[in-house]
Amino acid sequence: MYARQVSMELRSDCRDEFTQKLEAEILPLLRKQKGFKDEISFVSPEGKNAVAVSLWEDKKSADAYSRGPYAEVAKILSKLVQRTPRVKNFEVVNSTFHDITAQQQAA
Repeated sequence: MYARQVSMELRSDCRDEFTQKLEAEILPLLRKQKGFKDEISFVSPEGKNAVAVSLWEDKKSADAYSRGPYAEVAKILSKLVQRTPRVKNFEVVNSTFHDITAQQQAA
């Protein structure tokens, strides 16, 4: 399983709008993508920073999303964020929710 972490600095008073856009526009788009498994989003208590972690079946699916539909997501977020979101990719080695262990990943 692969993960994409998108970190962003939200504009002032955009927390609620960010949450609404995520639920109404971004999650439906993600659910249509091949290999998409889950999305977990966090917003700091003061509402200035947000982190979204999407989980993907494999690297191929995560890369396909990154090269294609992510551009639409970035456009949706552009009015809500201060700078270009920072994207990092990871291999998932443990997840209690998805029942993944490091030993399974090594096999």
